[in-house]
Amino acid sequence: MTSRLALLINPRSGRGLTAAEVSSVHDRLAAGGLAVSVLSGHESAQFSALARDAVAAGYDILAVMGGDGSVHLALQAVVGSPTVLAVIPTGTGNDLARALGLPRNDLLAAADVIINGQPRSIDTAKAGERAFVTVLASGIDSRASERANTLRRPRGQLRYILATLAELRVFEPVHYTLTLDGFRLSVEAMLVAVGNTSSYGGGLRMCEGAEADDGLLDVVVIAPMSKLDLIKVYPRLLTGTHVRHSAYSRHQVRSVTLEATDVVAYADGERLGPLPITVEVAARSVDVMVTAA
Repeated sequence: MTSRLALLINPRSGRGLTAAEVSSVHDRLAAGGLAVSVLSGHESAQFSALARDAVAAGYDILAVMGGDGSVHLALQAVVGSPTVLAVIPTGTGNDLARALGLPRNDLLAAADVIINGQPRSIDTAKAGERAFVTVLASGIDSRASERANTLRRPRGQLRYILATLAELRVFEPVHYTLTLDGFRLSVEAMLVAVGNTSSYGGGLRMCEGAEADDGLLDVVVIAPMSKLDLIKVYPRLLTGTHVRHSAYSRHQVRSVTLEATDVVAYADGERLGPLPITVEVAARSVDVMVTAA
């Protein structure tokens, strides 16, 4: 039986998609034996509705042609359903694609993974009514995201880096109360991140070592440090070597509650809202297409 695939595109993702790019991906998927329907959502509400409709209609695969924000919207419809999520990354961060080892700079190679690959069951994280699949950020990183969202230029990771450097001038450590699998812990921190996968922000490996299918969340705490020290440590996030810094600590849990005043949480690059927030792992709750072993 021919598998039915809904190709859900975000024309505004990353640098923007051209009609020729969408057509080439459609044709490659169709040539691979899939029955393809193209759905285009320009606004978040429309994109989410199209994802829900595709799952309700029983499509075998929902392929998202967009970035992590687009994947986040589609995830809300797919998680817990029999529909397989596929990713053709066209965003600026593409951290889920990075975690899954998917091609990030070749649309047709990513389409070929859908044709020739296999489903893999991975965990998601539930934060209130929202599911996420990469990392939840809170503290200086989420405040940097708030600042970055007010900037029109530059695009991509550089905008986030500049926003972080600007936030450093005014940021003060935050008092958190964390409840880690029932154990309460009070800490002063620059940030607390909750990872289902290792990276966010286009390859910043804050939650280095996090595995998408281990049934655990990685809670990373960065203790207070000087602004100069933080600037020095920041490049190490690209390699994951920040884990050797004395300010770094990591907890692996199934549930965590973050409490703090005047702190907003972001996950998959999308704004969730202010703390407090409880995050629980949902083990093997979504199937994603990956390269065949």
